[in-house]
Amino acid sequence: MAPDRHTRLLGIAVGASVAVAFADSSIVVLALPSLYTDFHTSLVGVSWVITSYNLVVVVGAFALVPFTRRLHVREVTRVGLALFTSGSIGCAAAWGLSALVAFRCVQGLGGAFLLAGALPMLGGLLGGTARGARVWTATGTFGAALGPALGGVLTQLADWRAIFIVQAPVAAVALMATFDARVRELPVERPARPRPGARLANAGLALVFGGLVGALFLSVLLVITVWERRPIAGALIVSALPAAALLARPFAARLGRREAVSAGALFLAAGLVALGLLPTISNTLVAVSLAFCGLGLGLAVPVLTADSMDPEHAPLRSGTITVGFRHLGLVAAVALIAPLLTHDLDGNQQPAILAGTRVILDGPIALTKKVPIALDMRDAFESAQQGAIPDLSKPFDDRGAKTDAHLRALRDTLLDTLRGVITRSFRWSFLLSALFALLVLIPARRLRPGRAT
Repeated sequence: MAPDRHTRLLGIAVGASVAVAFADSSIVVLALPSLYTDFHTSLVGVSWVITSYNLVVVVGAFALVPFTRRLHVREVTRVGLALFTSGSIGCAAAWGLSALVAFRCVQGLGGAFLLAGALPMLGGLLGGTARGARVWTATGTFGAALGPALGGVLTQLADWRAIFIVQAPVAAVALMATFDARVRELPVERPARPRPGARLANAGLALVFGGLVGALFLSVLLVITVWERRPIAGALIVSALPAAALLARPFAARLGRREAVSAGALFLAAGLVALGLLPTISNTLVAVSLAFCGLGLGLAVPVLTADSMDPEHAPLRSGTITVGFRHLGLVAAVALIAPLLTHDLDGNQQPAILAGTRVILDGPIALTKKVPIALDMRDAFESAQQGAIPDLSKPFDDRGAKTDAHLRALRDTLLDTLRGVITRSFRWSFLLSALFALLVLIPARRLRPGRAT
C-alpha cells in the first residue's frame, strides 16, 4: 500500500530523527571551547560530553540485541524517542558539566533505541522495507557527516544550548509516527538466519567510523582550539565533509561493491593523511582534505550498511547490531587516539615555548620588553588549556601593542609559530585515524560481488 501524504510526512520526521541521532556523535565538537569556558572544567571533562553519548549508544544497542525478537518495533522506537527528547531538553537546561554528561547518557540510550527501531518503522511508513533501508542509510550517513557543521552554526548564532533545543522538537514530532496504524501492524521479528557477509560489513563500518574520528573530532579541535577560528568559520570548513559525501553517492552506484568500499577507504585515508601532513596553516587545505574524507564516507558507508542489514527478515535485530558497531568504532578510536594526542601535546609544550621565546628575542623591539614578554608567555602557555593557544593579548597589550605596530606584528608572528608547533602534535593522531581507514580494505576484499545500490 502506497503511503499517503500524512504518512510520508511522518516518514520524513522519523528520517530527520535518525539524522539527528547520528549527528549527535559529533555535533557538540565545535561547542567544546564554549563548554570549557562556561563550566570551568578541563579538556578531558568536556570530552565526556561526546564520549558519554557514543559509549551509551554502544552499550544500549548491544544490550538490546538479545531482546529484539520479543519486542515490538513501535515500543522500542517510542521509548527511544521519548528518552532522546527528554535527554535533549535536559541537556539544554543543564546547570553543570555532570548534569550535561548525565543527560547525554539519557540521549545516548534513547539514540540506540530509536536508531534500531527507525529502520523497520521507515519500511512500514514508506511502503517498503528496501525504501525504508535506503532512507535510513542516507539520513544516517548525511547526519553523521553534518554534525560538526550544524553544531558550529548553532553555537555561534545562539549558544551551545541551541544544539539541544533544536533536537527536542525533531524527536518529539517523530514520536507521533509511533502511533501510526502502519507501525502498529508491523509484526514482531521471527528468528532468521544471519545475512551472509553481515559480520564483515559491520567490521568495515566500525573501522570507517574509527577513521572518521580524525575527520569529525581531530580536525575540528585543530581548527577551533588551536587555530582559533570562530565556530561558524569552522562550520564552513567542515561542511566540505557532508557536501562531498552527498556528491559521492551517485558515483557509488556505478561501481562494484568491493570497488566502492575500497575506493572509499582510500579516499578517507588520503584525506586523513593530508590532515596529518599539513605543510602550513590553511583553511583551504583542511577543507580539501575533509572533502576527500567525505568522498570516502559517501562511497563506503552505503554499501557496508546495505550488506550489514537485513531489512526484509530482521530489520530490528540487524539495525541494532549495525548501530552498535558504528559507535563501537568511534569509541574504540577515541580510546586509542586521545592518549596519543595528549602525549604528543605534552611532548611539544617545551618546543613551543622555546620557539615562541626565539621569535620574541629575535623581534624588532627593545630588550626591556622582550624579556618580560617572554616570561609572561611561558607562564601563559603553562596555564593554558591543553592543546590551546594561550591568551597572549595581555602581555603584549600591557606593553603598548594597541599603539605599537611592531609589537602587534611580533604578536601575530608568535601566534603563527605556536600554532604551527601545536599543529604538528596532531600528526600521529591523524595518521592513526588513517590506519583505521586503510584496514577497511581487508573486509572490502571479501564482500560479495555485484553492483553497489
